[in-house]
Amino acid sequence: MTRLTSSRAARLSLALLSLSISTALHAQSAPAPTASDWGGIGLLQTPTARMADEGELAFTASHTSPYSRYNMVLQPLPWLEGAFRYVSVANRRYGPEWLSGSQNYKDKSIDLKIRLLEESRWLPEVAAGFRDLGGTGLFSSEYLVASKRMGAFDASVGLATGYMGNRGDFKNPLTAIDDRFETRPRAQGTGNLNSDGMFRGPVGVFGGVAYQTPWEPLQLKLEYDGNDYKREPQNNNQRQNTPFNFGASYAVNKNVQLHLGWERGDLAMFGVTLRANLAQASSMAKVLDPMPIPLKQRPVATAPEGRDNPDAASQPFDWPGLANQLEQNAGLRVQRISQRGSELIVTGEQRRFYYPAQGVGRTARILDGTLSDDINWFTVQNARLGVPIVEISIEREAFVDYIEHKSDLTSLAGHIEMAPPAAQHRQTLYQAPLRRFDGGFNIGYQQSLGGPDGFVLFQVAGTYSASAYLARNLWLNGTVSYNAYNNYDKFRYDAPSRLPRVRTDIRRYMTTEDLTLPNLQLTATHQLTQDTYGMVYAGLLESMYAGAGGELLYRPLNERWAVGVEANWVKQRDFDQRFSFRDYSVATGHASFYYMWGEERRVVTAFSAGRYLAKDWGATMAVSRAFDNGVTMGAYATKTDVSSKDFGEGSFDKGIYVSVPFDFLLPRSTRARANFTWNPLYRDGGARLARSYGLYQMTSERDPTFFFENIKTIDD
Repeated sequence: MTRLTSSRAARLSLALLSLSISTALHAQSAPAPTASDWGGIGLLQTPTARMADEGELAFTASHTSPYSRYNMVLQPLPWLEGAFRYVSVANRRYGPEWLSGSQNYKDKSIDLKIRLLEESRWLPEVAAGFRDLGGTGLFSSEYLVASKRMGAFDASVGLATGYMGNRGDFKNPLTAIDDRFETRPRAQGTGNLNSDGMFRGPVGVFGGVAYQTPWEPLQLKLEYDGNDYKREPQNNNQRQNTPFNFGASYAVNKNVQLHLGWERGDLAMFGVTLRANLAQASSMAKVLDPMPIPLKQRPVATAPEGRDNPDAASQPFDWPGLANQLEQNAGLRVQRISQRGSELIVTGEQRRFYYPAQGVGRTARILDGTLSDDINWFTVQNARLGVPIVEISIEREAFVDYIEHKSDLTSLAGHIEMAPPAAQHRQTLYQAPLRRFDGGFNIGYQQSLGGPDGFVLFQVAGTYSASAYLARNLWLNGTVSYNAYNNYDKFRYDAPSRLPRVRTDIRRYMTTEDLTLPNLQLTATHQLTQDTYGMVYAGLLESMYAGAGGELLYRPLNERWAVGVEANWVKQRDFDQRFSFRDYSVATGHASFYYMWGEERRVVTAFSAGRYLAKDWGATMAVSRAFDNGVTMGAYATKTDVSSKDFGEGSFDKGIYVSVPFDFLLPRSTRARANFTWNPLYRDGGARLARSYGLYQMTSERDPTFFFENIKTIDD
């Protein structure tokens, strides 16, 4: 078929789609956005302008011979969709048999879609996107797509260059600017941003329609594919009997969707999507938590009880008992209890409750049920890693009125104050003894994905971690790890490197010894001024490096920004992770600037510049969406003075991460978090020291927004 005939066929097909829609509108609601074969919201092979709900995380696996696609899609903002994937190519091997055995080739890629225009009564929703933006570029494509709802139908039409537009329905109009846009260079597989080929080559038309059937779980799809599969990557050209693809999506429930399709005229497609909205996640019932302490009984016309009773007042108060109750019920490990006038101040570390308001509410309940009526304000001075971070003060009467349903949350919020730790004189009522030792067993897990040796390389280890405290802000911590199982012996591909091997020797670190000492570190912290914190440390800092370093952070309370600097001298540890060392050493460090954007939606950026482990100089930019409930979704990229050639496959360091409070998942309150980071390759360029502690994370409670966004937990 000639290009002209193909173009006419495309226009005729889209016209027929539009005609069928206009003559068959139904009263059903519009179809909900569903995943395409490529994971992002779309039809089958093609995207639409639709987006998932803000905060959604979805995993989609699909297969259309010879490709199996494994996609993870994030929706951090209502107008931004991000995805990464692995494509397994069944008829291509990853490498020679001695290295990869029979493993299929795995292609790594990153996608991005941005909404440009929201749908209105007359105008469609419009989005622009990039497929395979930061991967090898084998499937790279750029597109513009518009979608419009009409009754039970959602119709889309788009234009694409690259893989999605390989049919080439018409000449690229950008050739009027430069003749280079007429042809698209073949992907080189370097893992850069594919900028050389962007928007180049002929333009293909794609589009289709989704139909919401009267049966709510079922949605039908019809699309016109802009790719003709005659120029597939790796010369893996496929037959296409028709550009029309048909499919259906069935919602098993709100979290699971099944997909079936018939593509290219003779191939079945099947897929499954697992989805969850992390922004709307809330804690499960805490059946293993102690019940909140009831408020003090307040008789209407009788003499005060407890400490207000003259006989009771003559008895010494049980401050150790109060401290123990605060730890057991409110999760607050008390360091000091003091008083200033009618204000009682409890200094301690919150070790159980993730939401600060919940810990403060539990503490206020206990103090109200214990203390005399002449105490009008309760203040909790939150400490972390031995230093005070912030003071949260709550007026007793306002708190009691709220708990007894005499006022609302808005009124209570007006009687809560947050301030930097005060340097004013306070009378010490109780000083808790220093707990010299903490320790516990755990399970350790780490993995590498997508290598030629094996798609998933992982280690499961039993660990014991302990801390010995010389002072509250000076302690020695360490971890002993025993390898229970790992398959890193398959990791034979260390990758050629023109840089010092600061990370790519991971196989030897994982397989040399079963019993290892990943870290043994002496750490000291100090509050230098009201808003400045410092930390110094020395020892076996991580599994690959030992040395010494320090960090300074200036983070004013109630400000959106913070600045910090850290500097380290480290020496590479031997592969047995004991007390021997290799010859390599380096001075490394960074200056960092943090800023939080937005009111309704918080976006945190961290920009760091300095020297990395391979002695390369450069900068790292990390951007994350922080949701009200504590979930974060983010991405980072590092670019240094190392050339793409010297860096190797990947060209520069990059990754995507999701962090979720474990509090959502467990029947007991916890401050722990589940962290998932996808970093496509182990490379030496842009590598940073893996530090055990960081001052910006340590001072996170200096963010009043998070406290007041979750103030409703004050009654839990």
